[in-house]
Amino acid sequence: MDFDRYLELLELDYARLRETAARDLAAAVPSCPGWTAADLLFHVGEVYQHKTEAMRRGAFPDPWPPEPDPAEPAAYLDLAMSELRAELTSRKPQDQTPTWYDPDQTVGFWARRMALETVVHRVDAELAAGEPIMPIPDDLAVDGIDEVLLTCLAYGVGKWPEDFGDTLAGADGRTVSIGAGDEHWLVRVTASEVEVTRDGSTGDASISGTPPDLLLWLWGRADDDAVTFSGTGEPLERLRALLKGATQ
Repeated sequence: MDFDRYLELLELDYARLRETAARDLAAAVPSCPGWTAADLLFHVGEVYQHKTEAMRRGAFPDPWPPEPDPAEPAAYLDLAMSELRAELTSRKPQDQTPTWYDPDQTVGFWARRMALETVVHRVDAELAAGEPIMPIPDDLAVDGIDEVLLTCLAYGVGKWPEDFGDTLAGADGRTVSIGAGDEHWLVRVTASEVEVTRDGSTGDASISGTPPDLLLWLWGRADDDAVTFSGTGEPLERLRALLKGATQ
């Protein structure tokens, strides 16, 4: 996906998130236990603000987070989005900026990450409101699956192993194949790492579904009946546990 496509989808999902969550600020968010719709709006606004400051300063803001903003939640999100939009549209995707992902220190990384952050939280707002989940475009969903598996999971396990506790202990290299239409990934888990390749090989276990359903399942926003499983259970359960650490 290109930079302009990320910005287009970021705008659409921000607008849907804001509209949906603002209708009932006290609504519980079932996919984020303990949160209300107001908390969701403040959280996304704070995420936007953090990335904006990183691009402005050329360094992550410290200390962080700031004092709680007294603004009404939707107004706070609107201001944060306005500032994020200004930073992203005034820069080129290849411009350098700090990110938490060492292989990609560019503005393009944040455009992608914020588009994917926003679509997941847009779904959170819809779940809180009890409304139908609006379709997620396949191109964004496939890209999001790639990000979860490669950037959040495989990279995250190597960079922050403490976030995954003892989940790797006992892993013996068995694989899980993941299929979303014509797109395929193979996840191999050992006691020391998670390896992800774009590979259509058959794994010891498998997960398949439409790109949107798989994306939401990987992020814990869809139940098991949204996707199809096959093969032995242990690799699937280990992957499920690892994903909790990767998507927290």
